[in-house]
Parts: sequence; structure tokens; C-alpha cells
Amino acid sequence: MVNRHSGSIEKVTFNIPTELKEQVIALKDELQVSLSSIYNEAIANYLKQKELERWQKGVSMALEDKEYISLTKEFGSDGGDVYEY
Repeated sequence: MVNRHSGSIEKVTFNIPTELKEQVIALKDELQVSLSSIYNEAIANYLKQKELERWQKGVSMALEDKEYISLTKEFGSDGGDVYEY
């Protein structure tokens, strides 16, 4: 696990169920990394997942928009030629 961050670091306190923390500590010991690195990676992955979900929702919304679909068909019907302007 790599600690990738830019800029300043801030200490954060939060509550976690005891059973979950015990599992994280076992993982920390197994991987020989810090709790901080596990938490940082977990939060970064969570944020990436949520961003992907937002993009997927946007794609779904676009595919349901008849006007958007019509425009994409219109713009996509140029035969793939390259034009200079």
C-alpha cells in the first residue's frame, strides 16, 4: 500500500466498530503497513468508486435522453473523415 498524497496532511478522528477495527489491525499486521496507510487507501478507493458511479449514472441518464441520442447519431454520421478548418 502506497501513501500517495499531495499538500498538507491533517489528523482525523472517527468512530469505527470494534469488530471492523480488529479486522483492519489483523490486515495491518499481515501486510506490515500502518493503519494510516490502510485508511488512506480505503478512503481513496471509496472516492474513486463514487466518482465512477457518478459517471455511470451520467451515462445512463444520457442514454435515456432522446435528444442526446439523436445528436450523437447526427454527429457520428460523418463517416470518420478528418476535416481541416
